[in-house]
Formats: sequence, C-alpha cells, structure tokens
Amino acid sequence: MNRVCEYYFAPQSPWAYLGHQRFVDLAKKHAIRIDLKPIDLGKVFPISGGLPLAKRAPQRQAYRLVEMQRWSTHLELPMNLQPTFFPVAADSAAHLIIAAQLAHGTETALQLTGAIMRGVWAEQKNIADTDTLAGIALDCDLDGKALIKSSETSSVSAEYERFTNEAIANNVFGVPWFVFNGESYWGQDRLDFLERVFQE
Repeated sequence: MNRVCEYYFAPQSPWAYLGHQRFVDLAKKHAIRIDLKPIDLGKVFPISGGLPLAKRAPQRQAYRLVEMQRWSTHLELPMNLQPTFFPVAADSAAHLIIAAQLAHGTETALQLTGAIMRGVWAEQKNIADTDTLAGIALDCDLDGKALIKSSETSSVSAEYERFTNEAIANNVFGVPWFVFNGESYWGQDRLDFLERVFQE
C-alpha cells in the first residue's frame, strides 16, 4: 500500500486552517508521508465552477460564517470570522512554503504552513506582505529574509505552477483536498473518512 497522502491546499483558506493540524497529527499517528502541494485557487476556481467569496450569493456567504463559527467552537481553535486581511493574495505565502520545503523538508514546511494559516485567521496578519511572512518564518526558527529571497526564484514559481496544474488535472475544485491511494477527499470535514483508510 502506498503510504503517501497528497495534500492540496491554499494558505488563505479558512477550511484548510481548521483542518491543517488535525491532518498533520493523523498522518503522523498512522505513519503516512505527506506530499505537500500549495495551489493557486484563483486558477482552479474558474475551471472547476467555483467562485471567489465576493461573487458568491449572500445566503452562501452568510452560511459560510455560521459553519466557520461552529467548527471553530467544536475544535476549540481561535478564529476571526472576518479577519482584517481577508480576502488576501496568498501567492507569496505559497511560494514561501515551497521554498521552506525545498530547503528544510516537509515537516518544517508543514509547521510554517500552520503558522501562516494562524496568521490570517487568529492573529490578524497580512500574509501578502513579505516582511510579515519573514517574521512568521522567524517565529518558526527559520531565516525569514533568506527564505523570502529563495521563495522569489523561478524554481519555486515553477513548483507552484506545477502543483496548481496537477490539481486541475486531478479534478481538484476546493481545499483542503487529500488524495490517498488514488481516492480523493475534499474538506477538513472528511478527515474522519481519511483516517479510516489510513487504518486499513
């Protein structure tokens, strides 16, 4: 059995934030290797029928907030439902995560990913700002300025584009999205199903 789980996500997603640490913990518990793949939702949505938040119907926007509050309370995760810096461009954050993975490995990149997500949803940080991102990296015991520089290279951009194109080819239409043994699971509310197959 292939003990690798592909993890497609966008750093600015509230649902990825709500599920990130739970997924990381599940993978560690069951000795599953995570294949970390940040993607550009701005390219995925138009192809898959998704809409950015501002273009969704009012009733959908309202219910989204209700569900976010429910999950935040249920998981006991701090969450600003309407953070100061959202919507936010997340390309720089995704690039930083990829640079961290290339330089320091997946475990470090996962830690940085969690810190960036908390920055948006719990700490009112602007993850589109490179100085802010460098500070988040520094808090993870990384050289933030050096990592920012690495994140701006063409090789990192190519990886980001590759992950996004791969997501489109694999019919990903939302995040977080998990692929294990060829089967897809969409959403942090599908982690129970994912754990069941991890145990098989």
